[in-house]
Amino acid sequence: MTKTNPSSPAPASNRDKARQVEILISTLLRVGVVTSLTVVVAGTVLSFFHHPDYLSSRDELARLTKPGAAFPHSAGDVFSELKQLRGRAVVVLGLLLLIATPVMRVAVSVFAFIYERDRAFVIITATVLALLLLSFALGKATG
Repeated sequence: MTKTNPSSPAPASNRDKARQVEILISTLLRVGVVTSLTVVVAGTVLSFFHHPDYLSSRDELARLTKPGAAFPHSAGDVFSELKQLRGRAVVVLGLLLLIATPVMRVAVSVFAFIYERDRAFVIITATVLALLLLSFALGKATG
């Protein structure tokens, strides 16, 4: 007769595993959105701090907000302007974080389905992740 150790944790049931995954994903989404919002607001404040004339001059503000305004359009431009503490680069970084949040959700889901040993959903979710990453790569190549 084998003894069971009452202090050792029982194996997680499928329902417990699913609940853990749901909590992880909802936390990831919340943290991603709040972080993105914080970075965008910080970039906006930084822009107005460096250019107080945006608050008093309609022409200066229009230069910032008009279509085709001079915002960084590549990762290299963003990082270059971040080194110079330019507010518009910080705003773009926040927007990139916002875009990355659902992609990270899909990536975490792949591992979650591996953890749950659900092969069909691992394959489906990995395919979705691959298509997302491919679309980013192709978008960069054509943009």
